[in-house]
Amino acid sequence: MGVYIHWPFCKSRCPYCDFNAHMRDNIDQEQWAVAYLRSLEFYAKKIPDKQVISIFFGGGTPSLMEAGLVASIIDKVQFLWSVANDIEITLEANPTSVENDKLIAFKDAGINRLSLGVQAFKNDDLKFLGREHNVEEALRAIELAKKYFNKSSFDLIYARPNQRLSDWEVELRRAIELSNGHLSLYQLTIERNTPFFMRYSRGEFLIPDDIKGAEFYHLTQDVMEGSGLPAYEVSNHANIGNECRHNLIYWHMADYIGIGAGAHGRFTIAGNKYSTRDHSAPEIWLELVNDNGHGSHDWRIISQKECFYEILMMGLRLRDGLSIDRIEELSRKRFYDMIDQEKLQTVISQKWAIKDGDNIRLTREGLLRLNAIIPYITF
Repeated sequence: MGVYIHWPFCKSRCPYCDFNAHMRDNIDQEQWAVAYLRSLEFYAKKIPDKQVISIFFGGGTPSLMEAGLVASIIDKVQFLWSVANDIEITLEANPTSVENDKLIAFKDAGINRLSLGVQAFKNDDLKFLGREHNVEEALRAIELAKKYFNKSSFDLIYARPNQRLSDWEVELRRAIELSNGHLSLYQLTIERNTPFFMRYSRGEFLIPDDIKGAEFYHLTQDVMEGSGLPAYEVSNHANIGNECRHNLIYWHMADYIGIGAGAHGRFTIAGNKYSTRDHSAPEIWLELVNDNGHGSHDWRIISQKECFYEILMMGLRLRDGLSIDRIEELSRKRFYDMIDQEKLQTVISQKWAIKDGDNIRLTREGLLRLNAIIPYITF
């Protein structure tokens, strides 16, 4: 099982971000500590017999948390559940909130993997993306992360307005030189309910169309594969052993609990797969935890049909794909009762997918069409 902790606060909101993030002048971190610990106790009573293999602090900007708060959560997880000897404990950080002393404090608290939100190596683009750090600060943060943590990663966003393929290749090769065995590379998308959506709708800027976006994607894959950091998932690249364990939990549809304003969870109790969603408003979440011991809305049982689609969608994001036996085991649905075999064969003949015995996976061209392939081949 994985444990996801959501810290819903940022110093400022990036214009492309549609995550549950809020700005507050004063945050009582002791109050939040009490709420997190109480929520963990609630879930431990519901799901006592799991082994925790990953803890992930996401946000928001979790590096704004006090190291003592992080340590108390880690200690509580280790007290409530059996914990793997090689547990991976990740914290997301922005370069602006990363300082030498604070990194040491996070390491002492139990963090053993750091994920940095760098996003670009050009100051003009960082400003466009609403980032508060500059390139120099990003470079310093990357080096500090490598100094203090055996595992570290950073994110970049590509296919930005006016970005040329040649410029992205230079930036990407620089990232590879700086990397510590893992990079997350996301193509810029315009999400509803973000400042970028309004600006894009007014024609204030353009992003590459689908054809140009595919060129960026293929260039990215070519460069990364040639450098020994192939994609193990659509947007995540690593050499062997440096894959993000927590994200693999999501893509393999394993169990995880989500705690914090806006957090989601998926876990199994008595053969039923449950979906949970914590209230997104931080103050209301705190009130709910105080009153009920947890901050989630009513739990929902995921139907077998819905579970089948989720497993297929998540598993096909992975380079290795997934086995038909795994799909049937988790969803309790027969694969060929849910799949149009003729349409699946069409996808295979187009070289968008490969079926090798019991395993099915998408090719690079297929991954570009993932969101269209799933509804096409399923009933």
